Formats: sequence, structure tokens, C-alpha cells
Amino acid sequence: MSKFMNQKFDYVVVGGGSSGCVVASRLSERSQNKVLLLEAGEDFVPGTEPMEIRDTFAGTAHSNPRFTWTGQTVTWGPRPGNKPDKRKAVRYAQGRVIGGGSSVNGMISIRGVPWDYDGWVELGAKGWGWDDVLPYFKKQETDLDFDGPLHGSEGPMAVKRIEAERWPGFTKGFVDAVEQEGWDDLKDKNAVFEDGYFPIAVANKEGRRTSTATAYLTQEVRSRTNFDILGEVLVEKVLFNGTKSTGVRVHHKGKVFDICANEVIISSGALHSPALLLRSGIGPATELIDYGIEIVADRQGVGKHLMEHPGVNFGCYMKPDSRLPIDLRLPMYAGMRWSSELEGCPRGDMYMIPMNKSFWHSVGSRIGLMMLWVNKSYSTGEVRLNPADPMGVPSADFNMCSDERDLERLKIGTRLMAKICNNPALHNKLHNVFPISYSDRARRYAVYNTSNRFQTWVGGQIMDMSGWLRKKIIGNWISDGLTIKDLLEDDEILTSWIHNTVLGHYHASCSNRMGAPSDPGAVTDPSARVYGVEGLRVADASIMPAVPCANTNFPTIMIAEKVAATILVEN
Repeated sequence: MSKFMNQKFDYVVVGGGSSGCVVASRLSERSQNKVLLLEAGEDFVPGTEPMEIRDTFAGTAHSNPRFTWTGQTVTWGPRPGNKPDKRKAVRYAQGRVIGGGSSVNGMISIRGVPWDYDGWVELGAKGWGWDDVLPYFKKQETDLDFDGPLHGSEGPMAVKRIEAERWPGFTKGFVDAVEQEGWDDLKDKNAVFEDGYFPIAVANKEGRRTSTATAYLTQEVRSRTNFDILGEVLVEKVLFNGTKSTGVRVHHKGKVFDICANEVIISSGALHSPALLLRSGIGPATELIDYGIEIVADRQGVGKHLMEHPGVNFGCYMKPDSRLPIDLRLPMYAGMRWSSELEGCPRGDMYMIPMNKSFWHSVGSRIGLMMLWVNKSYSTGEVRLNPADPMGVPSADFNMCSDERDLERLKIGTRLMAKICNNPALHNKLHNVFPISYSDRARRYAVYNTSNRFQTWVGGQIMDMSGWLRKKIIGNWISDGLTIKDLLEDDEILTSWIHNTVLGHYHASCSNRMGAPSDPGAVTDPSARVYGVEGLRVADASIMPAVPCANTNFPTIMIAEKVAATILVEN
């Protein structure tokens, strides 16, 4: 049936994404370790990836169902919603291809701030403070622009910044505006942790995406005799003898079989890792009983404490000379980290970034986004199995802005964003600025296909030719008729807009959080071992105790490096 049935592996890694590729690569560096990496999506040897994955404009692969989980939806706003129809589930692109999120994301490479990780220690993740994690941030990267004690120079992930003279007009206008508003140029956001603007570091080298698949699963790594990769495989559950894991049950091309392992490491992301634990009998006992799943370990925190960065956007219809030029594909070049100064919230708790292309299509190339999010959020949601199809995509409810601090800071941020957009340095680069309220029609056009390509090309031509038609299209399809003036003059309208349009940024995390043994909500210990069982760990964004002030890709790779190193030391 499969050559893998008759073998026993030292380690089976479930999920070949931002974390799993790293864990498998590092564990297989020790020749006596027999390692198998399982990936739900297609596996591509570096250099053979389709164009959509090589493309440094993330929206190309991100919008393609071939490389993301079909049917994966989430609910954003707070429970209960303002209106029943505002709580409907919307598409949430999650990488389903070798490299996972790092193969389809925006490649932004931010570590966060030191107090993120010192805060993890306070939440029970002993050994995960800033001084503990910095060596693993350095181990993963080769920073092509900066060196010194806070940077790596020999890691697999190439990191660089695009020169300011090449930035599109929209980005240049944003930087000029924030500078005029009094913010400083930090130059290196991964080493200077003050408030200010900075060039974005991206996982990119010579115009090509650096994913964990290309960086950690090179031809040399793949040729190791102790290492195998199996793609297009779904893992049904982890197998147990009592509370000791013995392997996994998988579905591969119409066949179902078991794979034996001394240890299983789940690296399937903040939505799919808790789902796999639940299918395996690890989770809240009452939920498992409802699902009809035999209880292996009653862990109340599985799927709970789900976190993201809640945000809202302004759309900016860019003048032709402010748009992304033909020789550039990256959509983001500079951003700003700043402090809300809301009582009880840490420094650097807010983030703003201009995105020079909102979608892959022709209308998207004309509409830039001013993206605002709460960098240090407090609202939490949950992940649950779909009762009708436990093997299918899980149900995720982020419950954003359920914590009043997140709502209030989005209000503060919206007012600042409006002020920056009104600054002549940026305003003169644009035709229209408007609050975005994504309609179902706009979401349908976001899907990558030939029909949408043609229709949005026609729409783009019309919007360029006629300012009146452009305003009609924006008002009916994108902004629901709201203006920025409406938001600033009426707090109830602003609150309603935030509740109804708040969204995340593909930074799902914390749904299997690390914690102390005495914490009933903790799922893993600080060595990533799942409480209540043996031979099972989780190593991905789901074990973060709290979402950091950063896009989560680089912190997730750091987690993988640190967990792999821990395993090698322990064994």
C-alpha cells in the first residue's frame, strides 16, 4: 500500500509549513534520526514551484485555491454581531502547499519587540524571554542589510529591504506624511524598538520569495537518506497506546494507513493543529463527547485563546504615477509602529502600513490600502471541529474587538490614519480615500481566475476614465456609501463600521498556547510537549501564549528553530 507503512520513524512532522519545514530539516541534520514530513498540499522541489508561488506579490498564490485550504472560512467580529448577517463566515486563506504560509504570504519579516517575549514568560512559558529567543531569530536569518549583535548572517532565510528610491509614489507619500507628522525613521525595525517608520524587511533574495520550503528543504536536505517527504496527505488523527503516541493515521490518494513514530510533532498552524488534537481525543472533554470522540486527554485550552491582529482599512484610489511600477511586484515597502498610549497597553501596540496593490487583479492594482491593525491585541476566539465533517476545515471564530481595549485603539488608529491620509504629501498622490467595507461581490472578485481577470480589467479602465463612475463603483461595491467624514463625526457610526468590517491579517495564533503545568488552559509545556500525553509536541504559531507585535511568520520560524533544538538536546 505504501512504503511508509513498513517503516518506523523517530519523528513524524505533521504539516510542511512555516514551522514544519524547519523542524523536519533541523531534526534530520542528525543522521541517526529517521524523519518523515507530511504535507496536505503539493510538494515542490525548490526551483520547480509554479509561477504563482515564485511571484513576490503574495496575492497571486494567496487567492489561488490550488495552494490554499478550500472552504476555510472564519468569523471576524465580536459576539454577538450588530446584525445577524454581519457575523457570516468569510474566506480565510491558509497555505496548503509545501512551505505553507511562507509560500503564499507577504514575506514580511518582523520579530516583534522584546517585551512580547518577556510577556510570554510571565504567562508561563519559561525559557521564552527575549534573551532566550534572540539566538533563534538570528539562527534563521541572513540579513543582507544589517549586521551586529542583533542580526544573523548565516541563516537559511534571506532578508532584505527595497531601496527607498525605488518605492512607489503611494509609499513615498505615506513616508513623507508621517515624517511631517513628527515620526522618526527607525531604519531597522528588528533592532530599534521605538515608535516610528521604517523600510519593511522581506524574506526575499534577488527578486525571489524565500519560503521555509526553499530555504530549509534544499536539494541537499532532500537527498538525506534519513529524511522523507510525503505530500498531498491528510492526517486523520494521532494514534495512541494509552496516553503514549505511536504514530498517525493518514489518507493519501484514496488509501488509509497508519505510520509509526517514536514522536509526533504537529506543525499544522493555529487552525489545523487544534483540529488535529481534537480529532485525536485531546481537548475539552465536553466537546469531545459531543463530537463522539474518545477522550485521551482532557485539555480545556485546545482550540481556545485564538488570537490575531484586528484591523480596518482605508482604500486609496491611486493616481497613475503613484501606482506600483511594472518592475516591482512586492506590495509593501515601508510601515509604522507606534503606541496608542491607551492605559494598560504596551509601547508599540499599533501598526500602520500602505499596501500598493490591494488585490491581484486590475482594480486591485489601482486601489492601494492604508492598513491599520492593533499590534498587541487582547480579544480571543476559538477553533472547533465541523461536526458534519471533522476531517474538513475547522470552524474558527476570532471574536475580534470583544475586548474593549482593541475597539478603542482601532478608533484611535482610524483618526490618525485619516489625519495622515489628509496630509498633502500623501493626499496629492490619490484621487479618492474611503473606508472599506468588503462586499460579497468584492470578495468573489478576489478569487484568482480568468473570468475575474477579464471583468476587473474592464472595471479598471472604466474607473480610470470616469471620476463619477469611479465614485459610484467605490460607493456601491467597496465602501457601502460611508465616507471618512462620517466616521470621524459620529462615534456610533465609527463603532459600527469597526465591528462590521474588522478583519485579521493571516496571523492566527495562540490556540494551543504554552503555559505552566498549573495552568488549566495551557496545552503544551515550554518544551512544546502536549500535557497529558507522551511522545507528542506542537511546534507552530498555535503555541504562542499571546500574539506578538509582529507579522507571525518570523516568530513562527523562531519557534520551530527553538523547539527543534530542544528536541535534539533532550534526545
